[in-house]
Amino acid sequence: MTNKSKASTVLICLLYLFCGGGLVTAADNAVTEEKPQKVEQSESKPKPESEPKPSEEKKAEEPDDAKKADDSKEPAKEEKTEPGDKEEPKNAEDAEAVIAVARPVSADPVQVYGWRENVIVSDGKIEEELQAKLDTGALTSSIHAEEKELFERDGKKWVRFIVTDPGEKDSQRLRIEAPLVRIALIKEPAGESEAREVVRLGFKIGDRKLKADFTLNNRSNMLSPILIGRTTIKELGWVDPSRAYLADKKVMR
Repeated sequence: MTNKSKASTVLICLLYLFCGGGLVTAADNAVTEEKPQKVEQSESKPKPESEPKPSEEKKAEEPDDAKKADDSKEPAKEEKTEPGDKEEPKNAEDAEAVIAVARPVSADPVQVYGWRENVIVSDGKIEEELQAKLDTGALTSSIHAEEKELFERDGKKWVRFIVTDPGEKDSQRLRIEAPLVRIALIKEPAGESEAREVVRLGFKIGDRKLKADFTLNNRSNMLSPILIGRTTIKELGWVDPSRAYLADKKVMR
């Protein structure tokens, strides 16, 4: 082999190696360039929103439930009455009387009474002036009665009793007979109910004459022998709890 042929053979080998190595490096570069694209595609995919955990949903619902529980609680309120003067309502009319409903104020003048007034009661022959307490916390009026006795007259039930002021030694004792209206259940401070006779009596306060239902009660430990409840007060007028004995003064509002 001549020198020229050897030289050509070496050149061919170098070209082959050079071309082959370039192809390999080019292929490697193509592979390495494709990998970042795949990573970019994986990163471009939107991540699914995380669903709320059950514990978070319960926490969100708790304020509403707590609010409903607070709204359902209503403090029970009870009117304060003088012991032994709170009557339990039996029918719808009494229940309506227990629940006070605001009424529009009339433009007509209304007489004002004090929390304590003098009341005149009579047995038909003798009149006696007794002190009365006007109590808007009591439903039915009450009067001190002694020696109560039930009897019948013309097939109807009557009550015979004595009205007096137990706090006054010189108070007259009026023996009164009246038809029995009904038997009322009066709630005592201890929570027990006591049956009491109810009669309809006439009385005079100031220059006004009225008739009202009174329960017959032992009021010896009370401030006044007579108590006038709100069923009768609404027929009288207004009550000024800061003043007493206004009936004769005819204070109008």
